Amino acid sequence: MKNILYILLLTTQVFFAQSGFEKGNEYYQKGKYNEAVAAYESVLTESKHSSELYFNLGNAYYKLNKVAPSIYNYEKALVLNPNNTDAINNLKFAQKRTIDEIKVIPKVGFAKLIRDFTGIYHYNTWAWISVGLATAFLLFFIGYYFSQITLSKRIFFFGMFVLFFLILISVSSTIFEKSHFDTEKPAIVFAEMANVKSEPRNGGQPIFVLHEGTKVYVGETIGKWKKVQLTDGTEGWIESSAIKEVK
Repeated sequence: MKNILYILLLTTQVFFAQSGFEKGNEYYQKGKYNEAVAAYESVLTESKHSSELYFNLGNAYYKLNKVAPSIYNYEKALVLNPNNTDAINNLKFAQKRTIDEIKVIPKVGFAKLIRDFTGIYHYNTWAWISVGLATAFLLFFIGYYFSQITLSKRIFFFGMFVLFFLILISVSSTIFEKSHFDTEKPAIVFAEMANVKSEPRNGGQPIFVLHEGTKVYVGETIGKWKKVQLTDGTEGWIESSAIKEVK
């Protein structure tokens, strides 16, 4: 009986989530963007998340000229699916509406080469690649073990060696990408204007000012203050209420 009730509850939640998503799409197509936002947000309250949902929510906010929420939701969509090309393109358009023009300092050296390679896929994708390679390695091992022909044994042995090397690369890439995902904490400035200070306290003059929609990376937290870093390497302290973390 409990299992039946659980299945019914789960089915009901999925139905309402799909219903809210579809209603949001209908409102969006009719140009009722406030209603679309409300419908999409209702799906999120049911803890139903997807890259498509955040993408559509970002589009609705973009149509309402709400810079920070649109950028935030595009970023959320990319967290769930880094290969969402539509979210990547629309994010670029939304970022053009921001006031702050902050340069991005490119990384150089060996670390950049590693990041460029591992960043090709999400860590989940690397994990599945590792599973696939491990399966192929097992098949080659079986072929090597049972083969009675010398040439076949050599081919299987060489294949095992190559697959083992590829497994090491894919597993290392999985670990590297997961570590990068966990340590990187992007956030979007939601306040219209936010002072960034050299120390986590109310007194003193701000060292610079950030505006709505600017992307920062969060470091340590002290009380109501968070240490943030910009894409140009500049650091400072900002009030927690002025930003919203993407993940």
